[in-house]
Amino acid sequence: MIIKKFTGKTEEAATEAAKKELGSGVVIMNVKQVKAKGILAALKPKLTEVTVALEEESEHSSYLRREGTLAQSYKPAAPQEQPAPEKRTVLSQEARSIEEKLEKLQQLLESQLQNQQPVQPGSQPSEAQRQVFPAGTYGGESERQEQSRQDGAAEKAVQSEPDDELMKFRKLIYNTLLENEVNEKYAGMIMEEMEKIQKPNMPFDYLLAGIYQRLILKFGKPEEITAASQGPRIVTFIGPTGVGKTTTIAKIASRYVVEEKKSVALLTTDTYRIAAAEQLRTYANILMVPFRVIYTQEELAVALEDFSGYDYILVDTTGHSPQNLEQLDNMKQLLDYMKQAAECNFYLVLSATTKYKDLLKIADSYSQVADYQLIFTKLDETEALGNLLNLRMYTGAGIAYVTCGQNVPDDIEVFNPQKTVKQLLGGRKQ
Repeated sequence: MIIKKFTGKTEEAATEAAKKELGSGVVIMNVKQVKAKGILAALKPKLTEVTVALEEESEHSSYLRREGTLAQSYKPAAPQEQPAPEKRTVLSQEARSIEEKLEKLQQLLESQLQNQQPVQPGSQPSEAQRQVFPAGTYGGESERQEQSRQDGAAEKAVQSEPDDELMKFRKLIYNTLLENEVNEKYAGMIMEEMEKIQKPNMPFDYLLAGIYQRLILKFGKPEEITAASQGPRIVTFIGPTGVGKTTTIAKIASRYVVEEKKSVALLTTDTYRIAAAEQLRTYANILMVPFRVIYTQEELAVALEDFSGYDYILVDTTGHSPQNLEQLDNMKQLLDYMKQAAECNFYLVLSATTKYKDLLKIADSYSQVADYQLIFTKLDETEALGNLLNLRMYTGAGIAYVTCGQNVPDDIEVFNPQKTVKQLLGGRKQ
């Protein structure tokens, strides 16, 4: 895995620089404002710094090898005799909580990425590097793993039985995931990945760092709603009743109208719940944007034509039972027409408080209607965020936004994988 920082005048510029060097498969792990460097730094505007990660064993690894420069800069240090490890402190829940370790881990990673250069061949790692990354492991980990797989003896050593303290640590991680309602199947998969990356005498910090990074990569980069290449972008929200679709639409519409000064039109195909239509009409009046109730495909065609000059058309839909096949079929016909008419995004809106088994039924039923991304609502009503990982793993759909309250437009944000992973591993809710 490669972790590297890039800076630019904007987040987009820094991200573009990362993609240019590492490829389009990078995952953004952190974004923050930093001061410019140099004698006149105080007079210069702040820069945006993005931290990105790339799994070297992905399809982009061949690209990195072809380009050569990155492979050289992250070439592992020459094999050295490992020093005898110091006696480790006995793991205890009081002294070595996951929260404490996560905070320490993030501090060390931040220091490593901001102030240190990757370990170069023949150089000695810093103390911070030794604490998080054992000697010779930073930067070229996947290359060594690939070589280890080719070497039967090395592979056997990597898979050796962990000592008692390491076993306690792994059990603590597993139980923490279950307490956060990560499904046993996916928690077990994460434990298997821990076994693959662990090595004899590996510090707990390094093992936790590996899992932390891999979980972030599993969530992937959230994709925000963007303008269409031409014409309006149709953004349609689907999902069961009571999950907060209408309020979510109002929050997103408010941001585009008030903050970005975009032209937005609101439609609803929910002709079953008068209250939902009136609620959306009220938001439309407040924002001073057009609103229509759509009963038929012909009315949808007229609305799309009338609003063809707008930037975004946001569409609310009827919530229905997964067993109602007739409603599913009617919705699919409308969504298929939208796809033919303009560039579209479809978002399945789910409540983080819904039971896992019910979420699976909902996800399966709506997968027959459209290829969707996920929006999770009501994060403020639960302490366990395991369902976010469960549904991401089950559906393969990305999580775009999360909401955490009823305030319009404030209580919505682009999904933050780092924050969620920290909580899944035992960090306090932020």
